[in-house]
Amino acid sequence: MANFHEVSFPVPLALAATGGPERRTDVVTLASGAEARNAVWAGSRRRWDVGSAALKLDALQALVEFFEARGGRLHGFRFRDALDDRSCALGEMPTVTDQVIGTGDGAEMRFQLVKTYGDYARRILKPVAGSVLVAVNGVAAPFTVDEMTGEVTLDSAPEPGAVVTAGFRFDCAVRFDTDRLDITLEGFGAGKALRVPLIELVG
Repeated sequence: MANFHEVSFPVPLALAATGGPERRTDVVTLASGAEARNAVWAGSRRRWDVGSAALKLDALQALVEFFEARGGRLHGFRFRDALDDRSCALGEMPTVTDQVIGTGDGAEMRFQLVKTYGDYARRILKPVAGSVLVAVNGVAAPFTVDEMTGEVTLDSAPEPGAVVTAGFRFDCAVRFDTDRLDITLEGFGAGKALRVPLIELVG
């Protein structure tokens, strides 16, 4: 992923974020009044705004420093979505059987981490270091993981038909969606960043 810094947006600031997944759908109303709908995007893309919450001056300074170090919109970074940051339900701990990431064919050893939402499989590109667990047919298997791409490499190829599963925590790859910060001071050692939009980078 080009122009990406493997650093995390400060978690205390992330907890004040508003936003979530976005889809792009064309909707055409026919002469009969019925609708024809077509998905323009194959998947979703997430947006957040981490501004508007009242913050102490040291937190605002940390935001400015982080923004400057990323060059505004130039460099991407990791962002922890407090509502959706793991392979299992919120509040639970990941297990080796949370998500199916592939089926063995006797030759393939590499599998991409994914999280499924019904029929939609979302590629997980930024797993949290040390959080990934992998199993073959429910039995923990030795592996390595590329924490910059979310690709898992097993030590040996699973036999044909074997189910490869994984559990993990993950960050989102994002960038600032502005080259300007508007900050207002409100007295008593606090202030607000009026608008700080973030947008997910889709690999």
